[in-house]
Amino acid sequence: MGNVPVMTHDTPLSPRPPHDLVTGPERLLTSARLRAYGVTAAETAEHCRPGGPWQQLLPGVVLLRPGPPTSQERLHAVLLYAARERAPGAVPAQPGPGDGSGPDRSEAMITGLAALTLHGVAGAPPLPSLDVIDVLVPRQRRLRSAGCARIVRTAALPGARTVTGVPVAPVARALADAVAGLTDPGPVRRLLTEAVRGGHCEPAAVVRELRRARLLSRPHVVDAVESLVAEGRALAEERLYRMVREYGLPEPVWNVDLRLPGGPSLGGLDAYWPEQAVAVALDTRAHRQDDDALWARYAAQRERLEGLGITVVHLTPRKLRDCPEHQAVVVRTALMAANDREPAGYVVVLPR
Repeated sequence: MGNVPVMTHDTPLSPRPPHDLVTGPERLLTSARLRAYGVTAAETAEHCRPGGPWQQLLPGVVLLRPGPPTSQERLHAVLLYAARERAPGAVPAQPGPGDGSGPDRSEAMITGLAALTLHGVAGAPPLPSLDVIDVLVPRQRRLRSAGCARIVRTAALPGARTVTGVPVAPVARALADAVAGLTDPGPVRRLLTEAVRGGHCEPAAVVRELRRARLLSRPHVVDAVESLVAEGRALAEERLYRMVREYGLPEPVWNVDLRLPGGPSLGGLDAYWPEQAVAVALDTRAHRQDDDALWARYAAQRERLEGLGITVVHLTPRKLRDCPEHQAVVVRTALMAANDREPAGYVVVLPR
């Protein structure tokens, strides 16, 4: 038997004339892919000359046609530039079209303003208006921002969402990356509020990402977060009202403050059923920077109320959004169990 040729990263897959590549499904190719197809660096440079049939959009990324690139082509070019090249025959973490070789897009995803636009967040700018597109990569990658690609690094990549065939960072992470590059309070407040109002993410997730990015020391971000918290609180209360009415729960008294007769306040509650001594409190502690202190206050309040025989049900905005029927069952169960408990101590119920 003769020697079996060893296939290397630069071995041509099947030599193809440059003009044949343009008729294929891929209009964007890396320089490494072109070499694998048998196109030399000199041929690529010749085709990418001013007025030529090709153009180099980013270092090592070639668009096989003249004219301005579309928004989708810019997005894919940025991903091709940022993604690590796979050897032929390698199995990608996120399979895509082709022969199994090419860029491994599990190591790059669109983030920042472009990602918010892809997610459909109101107030995010249209893709053609963006001079740069943020792309999130692992911190250890040796890449520099170039052309329309702005590199954003992270210690751990979040799970990407696929939007129009493009891997995109989750909304909360994309918001943090977008806010990092904004200095005008207006756009920051608008993006945060619209992301929550549009149901794209919860305020708690946004604040966690802003804190992780160390952006909560910026005054204009802190002001925007206050608006975000108010918006999230209003949405959570609306979901609570809807849950009570849509799932046939008895009407409670809303937004009350409980006190011992002639004594101090026992804390505010979002809903209270006096006859059953059942209370609902919306858990918004993740919206604040002092989570531990706020949680300690929640726990102390719950302990005081349960010591008086009052059942406290904590509901999160996210659970009210994602599974309101289950939350209604939790509250109904607490109301039905009231008959099996000792009567609660007397408390004064005041509007909050």
